Amino acid sequence: MRAALTIITGLGMLFSFVHQTQAQQKQPVDYADPMVGTSESRWMLNPGATLPFGMVQLSPDNQSTDWKAGYEYTLESISGFSHIHAWTMAGLSVMPTTGVVNPAIYPPDAPTTTGRTAGHRSRIDKTTERASPGYYAADLINYNIKAELTSTTRAGFFKFTFPETQDAHVLFNLLFPAEYPFTVLDATITRVSDTEIEGYSKQQSGNFMRLGGFNDYTVHFVARFNKPFKQFGGWKGKEINKNITQLTGKDDIGAWVDFDTKQGEVLLMQTGISYVSIEQARLNLNQEMNPFHWDFEAARRNAQTTWNELLGNIKVAGGTETNKKKFYTNLYRSYCARSILSDVNGKYRDACEQERQLSDPHSPVFGCDAFWNTFWNLNQLWTLVNPDIANQWVQSQLEMYKTGGWLARGPAGFEYSGIMEASHEIALIVSTCQKGIGRFDTATAWQALLHQQTTNGTPHECGGYAGNKDIQTYMQLGYIPQPGHVSNTLEYAYDDWCVAQMAKRLGDTSRYIQFIKRAAYYQNIFDPQTLYMRPKDREGHWLENFNPLSTGGYTEGNAWQYSFFVPHDVNKLVNLMGRDTFTNRLVFGFEQSSKMNFNAIGDKPERVYINHGNQPNMQAAYLFNYSGKPWLTQHWVREIMNKFYGTNPYNGWPGDEDEGQMGSWFVMSAMGLFETDGGTSTQPIYEIGSPLFNKITIQLDQQYYPGKTFVIEAKNTSDANRYIQSAELNGKPLNKPWFYHTELVQGGKLVLTMGPVPNKSWGSKPGDAPPSMSTTLP
Repeated sequence: MRAALTIITGLGMLFSFVHQTQAQQKQPVDYADPMVGTSESRWMLNPGATLPFGMVQLSPDNQSTDWKAGYEYTLESISGFSHIHAWTMAGLSVMPTTGVVNPAIYPPDAPTTTGRTAGHRSRIDKTTERASPGYYAADLINYNIKAELTSTTRAGFFKFTFPETQDAHVLFNLLFPAEYPFTVLDATITRVSDTEIEGYSKQQSGNFMRLGGFNDYTVHFVARFNKPFKQFGGWKGKEINKNITQLTGKDDIGAWVDFDTKQGEVLLMQTGISYVSIEQARLNLNQEMNPFHWDFEAARRNAQTTWNELLGNIKVAGGTETNKKKFYTNLYRSYCARSILSDVNGKYRDACEQERQLSDPHSPVFGCDAFWNTFWNLNQLWTLVNPDIANQWVQSQLEMYKTGGWLARGPAGFEYSGIMEASHEIALIVSTCQKGIGRFDTATAWQALLHQQTTNGTPHECGGYAGNKDIQTYMQLGYIPQPGHVSNTLEYAYDDWCVAQMAKRLGDTSRYIQFIKRAAYYQNIFDPQTLYMRPKDREGHWLENFNPLSTGGYTEGNAWQYSFFVPHDVNKLVNLMGRDTFTNRLVFGFEQSSKMNFNAIGDKPERVYINHGNQPNMQAAYLFNYSGKPWLTQHWVREIMNKFYGTNPYNGWPGDEDEGQMGSWFVMSAMGLFETDGGTSTQPIYEIGSPLFNKITIQLDQQYYPGKTFVIEAKNTSDANRYIQSAELNGKPLNKPWFYHTELVQGGKLVLTMGPVPNKSWGSKPGDAPPSMSTTLP
């Protein structure tokens, strides 16, 4: 269907919304709450106004530059509304004020004694603060201004209701606090007319990438008002200039415009941005905002409709209102943090800052922090519910490969970031092919996969770090020796499995043999004495004084967690550990971690066994399906959904909700579906958990599966009735805790009868476990 493309452009059905009969009932968009989890949240997870994967993410900021900076719910002030909240990227903060112009942005706890003020920060009336998908509002107490925001994909729409004053201002800050500090290297702001300004800010993010240098990018912008302003002024540091036409400089630089306003007068402002040029920013603004004709409510309705159509691809019935709020809020988070980098006509700048033109503007270039373990969350959701979006992400990766020479583990803006480990974008590419939804050049994709897994990583000539830094060592020894990361062996082996499956699909026998052998390299670091994945040196000697919780060498995790990290060959891992050890160790870990709601306090993974607040063992609850005790999967999946996920600003996701990964895990699990191998086998499967709702209807993409829906019916399901008693798939008994993707996308129904006591005979017989590498080899 073209609906997914409509979501990306953000234009959609501009003036339509739900019918009156539908409006009487809560829609999916009504359950999604952007305020959830906004205390102690990341820069990318804020209450602002954005569309799916929006380049523009208009959101209030109120913190100083620091980890998890941006918006903090408990702070009752706002220092500005900035346009860009992408990973390591920020840009163009706007703030309406009255009285004397004060460009300064002081910390939220700065004293307001004589001689020093809080700058232009304003307290807000928390009772007036509102956030819904595509909309944000709050009353600024210091200035008696009501601020409202909405957006399209690449443009912002502001509605400011002013008091009566001859000193109304709108400030434009180019340097302001963000989660990752940045500097302004060069900037210009120009008065175009008495209703429009334009400008650019060339920026450089801090040295956040361990191997990768800096993230350079330029934010171009155009801002226009619905009434003429009196004066245009600007500042450079402490130097303030009034009544000018242009301002050029670097570092702390910004501008403002002045108005006279009457009591209750509404001032409207529309903004467009681009990473290519000012002309492109104006094009984005005109194409995405002109259809609204300065009608703020029409733009807001469009944003709401766009989100409702996307969220409405999955409809749930029954269950609690709390779980519905969790479901749609997590579904919303799965699409709102990662961002589009290309313009409405397909122009963008590549990793070398060269201007490029996409052949299909509807399939944009995307930026994100990493694909690290997204095969356990985002990949599953996108390839099931929005194949077109999955394809666009793959196309974006292939575009980066064609222009920069490598796939990107985490495209930080336009740079190769070197963030996290392995190249798990491979899993998304392979899964999209295996599920028969790939609409891209398979030959180029295959070439890219082979290059990524056979060529040692290197600093990229245009900045950043591309590829896997120690893939050659891994290929020579069959593992990464200490002091390298033990966990890299496990992650590389999984990517090798994915490449092997692609080779099998393409009929490339020699490459299949090569990579299926490498996929078993995880066994080279499995210690048969301790039954853990253990560090060893180049000569093969195990590290002494080994402790599975505290010994280093595991990326954001520990040996206990990573010893279960074999997504592609769990059945073999069960045999290596022994079925009882495998199960009992997992049960112990869950029981201990339940006391901490499955989250490592202070981002210290060694403090817990099951750390759902980070990626390395998000599959843990589903592993019982492989050890013959699927009722434990049903139990612990529910416990995680109950304890880890919340519904208010303070406890949405106690860990690091990494650009929708925690959200999409919840959505898949709430439907009772999961893919431990990331859907990358030649015949992808879904494992079954414990659905939260009596009925879940997945509207399959009409472009790929015309007229098809898949219904999951969980009879009598409740928090107590979390255990599967029996199952039917399309009217036939299903006695295994899994089924094929092809059976789902043909349309039909999965019926689960639920109860309060485990049925220990269902799905637990020898041979009932889901297939994996060692049980599906020819």
